[in-house]
Amino acid sequence: MIATALDRLRASDPGLVRLRSAASAVLGIGIAAVTLVALGQPLMVVLVGAIAAMMSAFTVNDPEPGQQAVTLALGFAVGAAALTAASLGQAAPPLDGIVFVLLIFVAVYAQRFGPRGIALGSLAFFLFFFAMFLQTRVGQVPVLLLALAVGLTANALVRFVLLRRRAERELLSVRKAFRARLGAVVRAATAHLASGGSARSDRQLRRAGDRLHECVLLIEDTAEDVIDPAAAALLRRRAIEVELAVQWLMITTRRTCADHLEEAVRDDLLARLRRLGSLIERDPRELPVISETDEFSRLLVEGSRLSDQPRPGDELRRATAELALADVNAQRIAERDYSAETEPPDPEEPERTSVFAWDNRTRSALQAVLGGGLAVVGGELVSPQRWYWAVLTVFVVFLGTSSAGATLVKGARRLAGTLVGIFAGALCALLVTGNTAATIVLILVCVFGTAFVARVSQTAMAFFITTMLGLLYSLLGTFSLEVLGVRLAETAVGALAGILAAVVIVPVRTRSVMLDDVAAALEDLREFVVQADALLTGRENVNVIELSRELDRSVERLRTTVEPLTHPINVRGARRDYGWYVLNTLEAIAFRTRNIAARAQPGLLALDERLPTLTGRLTGNIDVLLDAVGGGTEQRVLAEAGDTPPGELADSPQARTVLSSLGKLDEAVLALGRAFDVETTSAAQSVQVRRRTHPSGAAADNIPDTRTEPVSRRTL
Repeated sequence: MIATALDRLRASDPGLVRLRSAASAVLGIGIAAVTLVALGQPLMVVLVGAIAAMMSAFTVNDPEPGQQAVTLALGFAVGAAALTAASLGQAAPPLDGIVFVLLIFVAVYAQRFGPRGIALGSLAFFLFFFAMFLQTRVGQVPVLLLALAVGLTANALVRFVLLRRRAERELLSVRKAFRARLGAVVRAATAHLASGGSARSDRQLRRAGDRLHECVLLIEDTAEDVIDPAAAALLRRRAIEVELAVQWLMITTRRTCADHLEEAVRDDLLARLRRLGSLIERDPRELPVISETDEFSRLLVEGSRLSDQPRPGDELRRATAELALADVNAQRIAERDYSAETEPPDPEEPERTSVFAWDNRTRSALQAVLGGGLAVVGGELVSPQRWYWAVLTVFVVFLGTSSAGATLVKGARRLAGTLVGIFAGALCALLVTGNTAATIVLILVCVFGTAFVARVSQTAMAFFITTMLGLLYSLLGTFSLEVLGVRLAETAVGALAGILAAVVIVPVRTRSVMLDDVAAALEDLREFVVQADALLTGRENVNVIELSRELDRSVERLRTTVEPLTHPINVRGARRDYGWYVLNTLEAIAFRTRNIAARAQPGLLALDERLPTLTGRLTGNIDVLLDAVGGGTEQRVLAEAGDTPPGELADSPQARTVLSSLGKLDEAVLALGRAFDVETTSAAQSVQVRRRTHPSGAAADNIPDTRTEPVSRRTL
């Protein structure tokens, strides 16, 4: 049970980055609080220092330690201004409300400047908020600045000395997370084959594959934080190859289950999968040694045997060998063994951010100002003493949202988390009333939970924050159920104000953002097809794996964008079906590109006359879709392929695989065209999507239906 729990922790938090952040917040709060208590400061000052330590742990995420130190230094200046302004504003209302609303604009707009802008904007906003929560006064400003300095210093001590980032240790944790999910896929494949392909085991296999894909993307996000950029680029490439090998293993497992197998053959295949699982589950530091064992050699040799008379299960044997080899290649890169690698690509230069520009950040900042103003008015009507809770909700719902629908979903999540947190806070406060030590322990638990779930769940984060605030009221001696009721009402007012502002002020519909993301994905797909054609014909030697990953990133952004359509809060089933259809079809397209990228070799189809026809039709169809998505008025149709699959007549198995994947990619592009009313050469009547597809991602070997009827976009 302990091993399983650790595996799940590693898989959910590659590199234990979130765990370290949460521990840093708790430890920083402890150091700041102990220091200020030793200096004889009152509870309110101690809380300001603790809040400064907590917020700096949450928000300061610059990639380099030197940059983090600069941000902390700037944070003192920004925090000092926020504390001073809040103290002055409370002495002269309604100045505090006006400054608070203006501060929302600055904090939301600052997100355009990357990690430092996000950190400084959030730090200023939350220090202003907590100063109002604690009802600070002008005469207390000097000692509050002392508390701010102590809090930031405590975080710096934890960040740079006590819990500093250790690249090698984090890399090992990342590798363990990857292996935990990789082992889960192999176990799920074994169970699927053993059960003969049951529906339950198929769902488990699909879920394990989706989680591995999420883990690969998380590893890519954290790789350069752990190792140098050149090594990170190589590690990402090899991790992608492992993911592709896993997807091929899932496909072949399903196909093998559909075949009639003798008992001896099935037992042999199960033994191979279990043998692979035993290799994967070992400590990743042992893998270069494992690659030299007889066990590993047997997997490769038996899986690579070619016969004129294929045996049942040969495809699964080959897939098992490919996964074993891809896994060891990835682990060798993690061990800094680059002997078999080509020159790594140079890291890209970061784009410069303009100070003034009209974009989603500027629009969100203007919406937040209006929402903040409405929240001040509505919050005053609910409670003249605690109206700032409503403004806090407005700020939170505008963080990271790009459309009115996203704001609605985030507001609903925060309201739900607050509602549950009120009951938890009330229960905890009643249980520990009069016990200061127990109250402080529970507050630290809530801080840890807030930091740990902040990146993955808005609802859980709102729950922990609300519970913590209930305990803070108990610590300050002002707890009552009425106060928590006011907290819920203010949260509802803030969420409503934010949603109203997002809908009224320069609104951006979810469909508009979705179309932009679809267009970006299609641009990436077109570039991939063009470069893959150049590679397969031998004209250029390009890295199509990196291009396929760019498409993966675009599809991940689309998944976030269409969430307001696919979320259960959307009561219109047609919209949910439409969103799932677009998302699943693009996921199927991304899957096919990954398969092509994994098997494409220079000059593989240099003499095949079908390749230019196929890629030419693909790029033409992509251009038609780009025109339709961009709102073009030209009436164009998609070119449909012939009846013969392109891979049927290929000479070699590898060429057959690549041509077949190109053909499936062509079908998926036609399927996407139906979502935007683009007809094919055999155009039929328009229909709507009625059946919901799987939300967790397209099936690995199941492309969405490719009937010729376009899907009506009237669902939006």
